[in-house]
Amino acid sequence: ETEGVDVAPSDIDLSATENQLFSSIGREHALREVVHGWAEKQYDYIVIDCPPTLGLLTINSLVAADGVIIPVQTQYSRLQGVRALANLVTQIQGKGLNPRLRIMGILPTFYDGRTNHAKDMLAELSELGDYHVFDTIVKQTVRLGEAPLAGKPVTSYASRSAAAEAYRSLAQEVIDLG
Repeated sequence: ETEGVDVAPSDIDLSATENQLFSSIGREHALREVVHGWAEKQYDYIVIDCPPTLGLLTINSLVAADGVIIPVQTQYSRLQGVRALANLVTQIQGKGLNPRLRIMGILPTFYDGRTNHAKDMLAELSELGDYHVFDTIVKQTVRLGEAPLAGKPVTSYASRSAAAEAYRSLAQEVIDLG
């Protein structure tokens, strides 16, 4: 329903694909082979949303991608995942699977500025390493939970909400980063 945006949603059958890939030759390149053909000619940007796991589907996505945005909930327990993903990116680069892959930045999400914990976590993200931390901060809002239930992006569902503005701001930051 959003003009200029195409969505290819996943479903439960995708888990079977991961099992099939395990025995395939060149399994890490399966998605790249599809995307780097017709899709790159059709779209200015291709966004691949990955589950918070480091399995073969995520590896396929990283091999196909030019850049990675790491969304991080502003909770201390989430820092471990950032380090693991950054390590995986380094391995993918180092093994020649995708030497051009780069971490574009860390995106703070589910931020609640009323808590000291969230403020401390935000400060800690900046000290995590040599990673860019996006200026955009996605705050915890009801609209973000409602939009998927309505089957719409938050920018359509609640176009004037803080969440919609945050994602517009993030899009501009990504464009500016190149």
